[in-house]
Amino acid sequence: MTPPVRPLLIRAAELEDGRIADVRIEGGIISAIGTGLAAEGADTIAAGGARLLPGLHDHHIHIASTAAARASVLCGPPAVEDEAALADALSVPGTGWLRGIGYHESVAGMLDRHRLDELVADRPVRIQHRTGRMWFFNSAGLNALLSSGLPAPDGLDTDGRLFDEDGWMRRALAGSPPDFAPVGLALARSGITGITDMSPGNGGAEAAMFGACRSGGTLPQRVVMAGTLALGECAPDHNIRVGPFKLHLHEGQFPDWDETVSTLREAHDQGRGAAVHCVTEAELVFALAVLDEAGAMAGDRIEHASVVPDGLADRMAEMGIAVVVQPHFVAERGDAYLRDIPAKEWPTLYRLASLAASGLTLAGGSDAPFGDPDPWAAMAAAVHRTTRSGIAFGLEEALSPEAALSLWLADPDDLTCTRQVKSGGLADLCLLNQPWARARGALSAGLVRLTLLGGQIVHDGINQAPVERH
Repeated sequence: MTPPVRPLLIRAAELEDGRIADVRIEGGIISAIGTGLAAEGADTIAAGGARLLPGLHDHHIHIASTAAARASVLCGPPAVEDEAALADALSVPGTGWLRGIGYHESVAGMLDRHRLDELVADRPVRIQHRTGRMWFFNSAGLNALLSSGLPAPDGLDTDGRLFDEDGWMRRALAGSPPDFAPVGLALARSGITGITDMSPGNGGAEAAMFGACRSGGTLPQRVVMAGTLALGECAPDHNIRVGPFKLHLHEGQFPDWDETVSTLREAHDQGRGAAVHCVTEAELVFALAVLDEAGAMAGDRIEHASVVPDGLADRMAEMGIAVVVQPHFVAERGDAYLRDIPAKEWPTLYRLASLAASGLTLAGGSDAPFGDPDPWAAMAAAVHRTTRSGIAFGLEEALSPEAALSLWLADPDDLTCTRQVKSGGLADLCLLNQPWARARGALSAGLVRLTLLGGQIVHDGINQAPVERH
């Protein structure tokens, strides 16, 4: 029998309003906040005036892909910039599948099986485009796919390019889910206690997989799942919460208008908002138009909003639509944006401060594995707005450290609300190692001393047990 979890007392922590207080935790809930709280029967941690935060929440991540990426070869910028570097990256000894990620056509154009055969012919290869929507296979990889006997989908061509058919690919390869434990641990080290998985194909099978990982402890974070309409029909599971319907737009081929409007209305009828992937102006225009036709509701959100002209920002605010942003893309990809995108368009890219000033609700997500999952690096990017090479990129869009932090404190069930450390609340907490006055000037994951989920320590940054037991 598992022994009961002992109460926990965090002594002398700094809260959001700046006061220093004790926080007592019992049964996974914050039972009291005050000064001089009794420590009887509790393990005690001395915070020493360091800031205590609600646990951070990544509002846009792809957990399975992030786990798989740990065993993959990086095939795109900045690590791989040209075809010679791609050949070096793929020169990995072995005989089984070689999986590449992060490819961009600036490296060697749009790949096909013939180009990949020139680089690797003696083992199956699949390389994912940076957008996550396309895979490139060499001939050995294409043959392995087709040997499953499953009918080839419309998204697979004879040149070994697979577009928007990840579910079919998983069935064809009969792959087992990757190990979530290393990802869950890495997220806990950054103070993350909750995630919203935004994989568009999420349905019943994926919900069962996440539920098993949560109940088995391999993924400690609380999970909200976005995905298909089928996800909204799943039986209740206390290990996951069903989130918005995910609509992944692609400017090159927009979905049928009437079908899309009907689908959004069905999602709304399920009580679910719509999360619409928009990385171009045309995609954002389409998204706002179909949401308007379907009848926008609380919980509708735009993912990425990579390009937002002024008029569309105002329109989103009028419709009450939230925006989930990735501030770190300026740091990670800004040099390429400055090189490849006309200067007149730069002010519309990855906006932050002006969107907030328009009255828009903002929340933060990593889009991992397509971006760095470290929330503190994203906060720093939101504050400094500089590229990897140190070039300023839209400094007028910079956020204060407090506003940057708030992106990861939004309530995943209602992005308009900011979670707080309060009596009666869940004890999902992130204890820093210093007061906020110092931490705000040096945002990094190294600030995280302890991460608690339901009152239990899931990360201890100083590798020691609670300092006192009563």
